[in-house]
Amino acid sequence: MCGIVGATSDKNVVPILIEGIRRLEYRGYDSTGLAVVNGGATPVLERLVSTARVADLAAQAEAQHLSATTGISHTRWATHGAPTPDNAHPHLSGGEVAVVHNGIIENYEELREKLKAAGYALRTQTDTEVIAHLVHLHWHGDGRGDLLAAVRLAIAEFRGAYAIAVISTREPERVVGARAGSPLLVGIGLHDHFLASDASALMSVTRRVAYLEEGDVADVRREGYAIYDASGAPVERRVIEVKGSGDAVELGPYSHFMQKEIFEQPRAVADTLEDIASITPALFGPKAAEVLGKVDSALILACGTSYYSSLVAKQWIETLAKIPCTVEIASEYRYRDSVPHPDALVVVVSQSGETADTLAALKHAQSIGHQHSLAICNVATSSMVRQTELAFLTRAGPEIGVASTKAFTTQLAAEFLLALTLAKLRGHLSPTDEARHLDDLRHIPAAIRGALALEPHLIGWAQQFAKKQHALFLGRGLHYPIALEGALKLKEISYIHAEAYPAGELKHGPLALVDAAMPVVAIAPNDTLLEKLKSNLQEVRARGGELYVVADLDSHLSAGDGAHLIRVAEHRGLLSPIVHVVPLQLLAYHTAVLRGTDVDKPRNLAKSVTVE
Repeated sequence: MCGIVGATSDKNVVPILIEGIRRLEYRGYDSTGLAVVNGGATPVLERLVSTARVADLAAQAEAQHLSATTGISHTRWATHGAPTPDNAHPHLSGGEVAVVHNGIIENYEELREKLKAAGYALRTQTDTEVIAHLVHLHWHGDGRGDLLAAVRLAIAEFRGAYAIAVISTREPERVVGARAGSPLLVGIGLHDHFLASDASALMSVTRRVAYLEEGDVADVRREGYAIYDASGAPVERRVIEVKGSGDAVELGPYSHFMQKEIFEQPRAVADTLEDIASITPALFGPKAAEVLGKVDSALILACGTSYYSSLVAKQWIETLAKIPCTVEIASEYRYRDSVPHPDALVVVVSQSGETADTLAALKHAQSIGHQHSLAICNVATSSMVRQTELAFLTRAGPEIGVASTKAFTTQLAAEFLLALTLAKLRGHLSPTDEARHLDDLRHIPAAIRGALALEPHLIGWAQQFAKKQHALFLGRGLHYPIALEGALKLKEISYIHAEAYPAGELKHGPLALVDAAMPVVAIAPNDTLLEKLKSNLQEVRARGGELYVVADLDSHLSAGDGAHLIRVAEHRGLLSPIVHVVPLQLLAYHTAVLRGTDVDKPRNLAKSVTVE
């Protein structure tokens, strides 16, 4: 979630530091700041912070005519301490050391006591201030005036996850970085080198990057860099060329990135499915035929929106491939006793590929004996893709809005391909069925465009929802996870309390909440559960509830007093969830717009959750 940029150069790095974190704004943050080493014979640290946007930080730097050749910048999502100027990064110690940090130092309280005993006065509530003082303490102690040595001694005392970048007035042309559990990379230039938590932050200055591995420390200087592993030995990390546009993503004719990304879904799904002429294990990597052919079950680990897409995938895998599939919330999985199964395929799903809970769950699964892993991810250079045996890259493109939309639908497309591949390898997919499913997949972009055409109707629904404080979402079978996703979108960006239930569970509790003030959204595809669902909807109407029904064109449902109805195209079979989620995205978006919330950057949330 937080963003780190560091730079040392033969030119002014302040614009680089600001542009870098501006490119990471989409991740969500509640404060931002930078520190630079300035001055000639007696260098000093200059620190600017803001609890507004990066634009405010840029305005401060411009007003002060700030210029320097070494510095660090940061966007913070608060964990320890409120989002205040004091708690904003960078944190300073002794006027000599400045630090930015992603992650959580779990033993920071005992380190605080150690530092207090050494005479340090701690001014903030953060765990990061501890890092700055600890580096300062070691620089003047066992580090013997060497920033790299001081950082290595400091991190040896940490428990937890971190990516840090450190600068010092004593060594004004040097940035030292270290990582464990949070991503960090070196950007490679000619007479300038960089650190960043995400390659996109550096796309305006370099495309050549080297990713640090767990426990690595990087010594970054103007003319070069060195990387050391956890033992202190120098190591080479592969330099890769990052693909993609160096241009910042622009809104174009849309009011918000979320709206733009909702309307990009036909293209995103089509790109994800491009050139897929047949179902083959090669879609998931060169070793996939061997691995996917011998696994006998699947374990999917994911969080948030990715978890809901995985609940759909579970039903697809069990229906088509006839093998058991379990879906676990990644943040819970590693903290309970689970039974490892070496022949299960562990699937991790994430938009960014840097979700800390999912990466930790993957590492735990591998540590207890799971042998086979696959990542479904939107970022080719992510930690998740590098740490799994197999991978499928969705092609959603950059997703700026915190509330995920096109990442969700492209994940579903990828998960359906996985289910078909597992089915084919087990002899459960005939050539006729394969051709039919591929035709259905190719039709999905057009079906999504049809759902997008319903936007005017959903604006009308949003005008009613904007007045509400609570909402209930219902679905059955494959569409219960879509109800969950619809409720999540509404609560994320409009701040309306929303819950989702399997429609058959209505009478087992939630029906007590239904009255004229509680709008009830139901997903009603023309599938085998439609008649059951109709009975559930009658239960709502009998108690005076207001119904908002997303139905198929051929569902044989009708609007009436207290029942509002929109129809998407004809039923798309197993792929229907990909289409039915689109009206729910539009409903949440327009409700949030009418309520005046910050749609792309909802309060308290971040795009890529890189802390546990």
